[in-house]
Amino acid sequence: MKILIIFNHEPYDGTDVTWNGLRLAGQLSKNGQQVRIFLMNDAVDMARDVCTPPPGYDQDLSKMLKDLIGQGVPVKVCGTCMARCGIYKNEPYFEGAERSTMQALSEWVVESDKVLTF
Repeated sequence: MKILIIFNHEPYDGTDVTWNGLRLAGQLSKNGQQVRIFLMNDAVDMARDVCTPPPGYDQDLSKMLKDLIGQGVPVKVCGTCMARCGIYKNEPYFEGAERSTMQALSEWVVESDKVLTF
């Protein structure tokens, strides 16, 4: 099954929404599902090396994303959002997080059996 997970939230927004979405992506991948991740809006910060956990937060969401990439989960990041969104506007995306387009997202949506948003 092809599962697309779209992240929209700022990584460290005071909730565990993003953390739980990444945990779900990891578990789905371990269970043999074909998982793909697309980051847009303020979630693009998660694909930037400058994004680090705030004091007192015990999870490194960027590292979790890098680990998923290392396990073969494709990650695309909105190119337009690079300059428009997040705390770290215009900072580059790290290796393995592919700068992408709305066209690519639309293709992933059509090809997916399930689409989840966080």
